[in-house]
Amino acid sequence: MTEAAIEIRDLGFSYGRKEVLCGVNLEVPAGSIFGFLGRNGAGKTTTIKQMLGLLKPSRGSCRMLGIDAAKDPLAVRRAVGYMAEDQQMYGWMEVREIIRWVASFYPQWDEKLIERLREGLELPGRSKVKTLSKGQNSRLALLLALGHRPKLVILDDPTLGLDPIARKDFLRHVINLLQSNQVTVFFSSHLLYEIEPVADHVAILEGGVIVKAGRTEWLRETVKRFILTPKKGAELAGKGVLDVRRLGESAAITVEDCDQERRAAVRKLAEGAVQENDLNLDEIFEAYVIGNRGDE
Repeated sequence: MTEAAIEIRDLGFSYGRKEVLCGVNLEVPAGSIFGFLGRNGAGKTTTIKQMLGLLKPSRGSCRMLGIDAAKDPLAVRRAVGYMAEDQQMYGWMEVREIIRWVASFYPQWDEKLIERLREGLELPGRSKVKTLSKGQNSRLALLLALGHRPKLVILDDPTLGLDPIARKDFLRHVINLLQSNQVTVFFSSHLLYEIEPVADHVAILEGGVIVKAGRTEWLRETVKRFILTPKKGAELAGKGVLDVRRLGESAAITVEDCDQERRAAVRKLAEGAVQENDLNLDEIFEAYVIGNRGDE
């Protein structure tokens, strides 16, 4: 059994009377690149803040590298690298100065590693932070998250505000750097096309709970869309149906956990041939969070 870098059990959180998380359960395998998916406002950042001990859960627990985040938040933040969405840094500092300042909080800071990373990421040491481009700011934030050689790095929407080319360039650096150091990466984003090429595991957060989690390739293999002409009076809603769309006389039915039994059930609904289509991660995500289950 693969060791878990992150273990979340029955995690709940409320802002006043508004319940944001209502029983999140999740395991992140050590060494994985894990995509945490959800719409804007779904509670991804709230979950991450509890994982880091920045917010106290209403119930449940988060264990990060075996450390309980609520009981020992400082130990978690010493052990974990964290890059926040649209991370703000002191603009009046030079790049070298902010590196030295952050290093003062970590006894295990690796100066040689950081200097190699700074040169590899093409960050000018004597430039003021406020003069850096958005792409350079993101690279600097990543560098500061890696200086203490964490075994787990959390990236909360790390490419926010970057143009498409800068996003691809940044992700290339992220994956190359972290995979070469055997780091577990927990990567939150609402941009599915970013996550699909890099994440080997994903979880979908919707309605305050994890509605699906597993290997990315397994999801693509088991969530399918069937195009068919329904028999008269056929009931399209049913077990495993995520989305039903009418296309004139035909229908498109998206089904999860497809096996021989579910494929046979779909064929029984059809008048004639059935076409089975593969889906990308964006289409799978859409089916889980806004799919019509067939009862309309």
